Amino acid sequence: MEEEKRRILIAEDDGDIIQVLKMYLSNAGFELLTARNGMAAYQIFCKEKVDAGIFDIMMPRMDGYHLIKKVRETSNIPIIVLSAKKEDTDKIFGLDIGADDYITKPFNPLEVVARVKAVLRRFYDLNPTPPVDEEKTQLVFENIRIDKLKHQLYKDGKEIYTTPAELSILILLMENRGRVFTKIQIYEYLNGNYCPSDEKSITVHISNIRNKIEEDKKNPRFIVTVRGLGYRFCGDDLKDDDDEKDE
Repeated sequence: MEEEKRRILIAEDDGDIIQVLKMYLSNAGFELLTARNGMAAYQIFCKEKVDAGIFDIMMPRMDGYHLIKKVRETSNIPIIVLSAKKEDTDKIFGLDIGADDYITKPFNPLEVVARVKAVLRRFYDLNPTPPVDEEKTQLVFENIRIDKLKHQLYKDGKEIYTTPAELSILILLMENRGRVFTKIQIYEYLNGNYCPSDEKSITVHISNIRNKIEEDKKNPRFIVTVRGLGYRFCGDDLKDDDDEKDE
């Protein structure tokens, strides 16, 4: 039986960009759904099966930020922002409200394809169904539990919303408790290729995760910053003088 193609929803008001993305993503084996404004994109999302989204920010009727918020009310599908807005504040805001990655225009279409494959692999392929051993899908430390099969985070028994990128980072750190990961290593784990500007996105993701699992973000117990190196997951028993309170 032929494997079902992943469906990518493109929300972009520039017809030329849509055509370029359709050509490259179709050649890569994806099925495409397209919309020229945010409202039309949201209507498609509500009616169709969508595996991932590529959203522009500056669109008529509903901008990309509001589109992300609406999608995140009911779904944690991977979302990549594709925008001409290049300031760090724009990228941080996009990641804060639920995007998994942020690509600025002008862009290399092959990079877009690579990043789409990366977010899909992280979200779908790394969460097999059915599991070989159901117990192995549960990652637990103190009051934090991750159901890797359902791709859900729980704190004190209550489900906590995360983006796919945030949860993947937390899984990486929890499964390697005590090991230090640099920002470059974390980004390459998520997306493969790396460039210096991508460090900011990792900082934002770490900050968002801390907001969700730490009792006191300024004095984190679980995800600590190791001075001059990166981050590691630990409890109080693994802390030492090299750990900073936050970043």
